Amino acid sequence: MTSSHAFLKPADISHAFLQACHAELTALKPGNVHIHADGHDMEVRHFTQAAIAAAPFIAKLELSLGERIKAAVAASMEAAGCNTNLGIILLCAPLAAAALRDEPGSLRKRLERVLADMDMDDACLIYSAIGLANPGGLGKADIADVSQAPTIPLLDAMALAAPRDRIAANYTHGFNDIFDNHLPKLNKIYAGVRASGPPSNDDAVATLYMSLLAHYPDSHIRRKFGMETAAHVQEIARTAKPFWTPAVNSASYDALLKLDTLLKANGWNPGTTADFVVATVFAAKIDSEIHH
Repeated sequence: MTSSHAFLKPADISHAFLQACHAELTALKPGNVHIHADGHDMEVRHFTQAAIAAAPFIAKLELSLGERIKAAVAASMEAAGCNTNLGIILLCAPLAAAALRDEPGSLRKRLERVLADMDMDDACLIYSAIGLANPGGLGKADIADVSQAPTIPLLDAMALAAPRDRIAANYTHGFNDIFDNHLPKLNKIYAGVRASGPPSNDDAVATLYMSLLAHYPDSHIRRKFGMETAAHVQEIARTAKPFWTPAVNSASYDALLKLDTLLKANGWNPGTTADFVVATVFAAKIDSEIHH
C-alpha cells in the first residue's frame, strides 16, 4: 500500500484525538483551561472526560459526518455536563472522516471530498449537535439560524457565518487555515532551537496557541463580547510576544500566568483558538501516520 492510498484505522484515529486533546490541556494557554489553572467554571477533568467520551465516535468508521458530530457532542455533554469541545469536534470530525477514507489523495484532498459529500441529513444532525451544546454568545441569525431546521446546505450556511466565525470560514475554505498556516507554523516551532534546545511538546503547543491568538481575533470572545474586545485580546497576545518567541519556555511561565489571570478575570476565553490548536495537533498526527 502506497502512502497516497494509506488510510488509518479507527483505533489510530481515536488515539491521535486523545493525544491532541491531552497536548492542548497540558500546554499553558492564557485565558483557557489548562493544567496550570482552571477557569470559566470549568476544570481540566471536564475536558478530559469529554475527550474520552467523544473519541470512539470521532473514530467510528460507519458513521456519516453528521452522525459522527452529533454522537460525539451528545457523549461529551453527558460525560462533562457542559460544553467543552463543540468546536474541537466540528474541526476534528471531518479530519477523522478524511483519514478513514480508503482512497487515493492527501489528507487535505480527502477532507475536501468529505465536506463536498455533506447532505441535508448531515446539516440537520450538525445543527442539532450545535443546539445540544448551546455555545455561549451564539445569538440569532436571519438566515440559517441553527436553532431552526436547516433550509440550505451546510456549506452555504457556513459561508454566511464565515465573516464572524473562524470554524465556519474553514468549513467554507477547506480548512485552509490549518493546512496553509497552522501546520507549517507548528512544524516550524517543533524544529526551532533555543539556547536550551527545541521546545518541549507542551511549550510548542503553547507557542502555537499564542501565535494563533496574536494572529486572529478569537471567534468565541467575539460572539460573547464583540469584535472590539476580541481585537483587544489579540493585541494583548501580540504585546506578550517576547514571552512566546521563538517559543514558550519555563522562564516565560510567570508572565503568561499573569496574562492568564487577566483574561480569566474579565471572562475572556479564547476558546476558538484552543479548538484550532487541538485540530492542528490532531491533523499533524494523522497526516504523519498517513505518510508513514
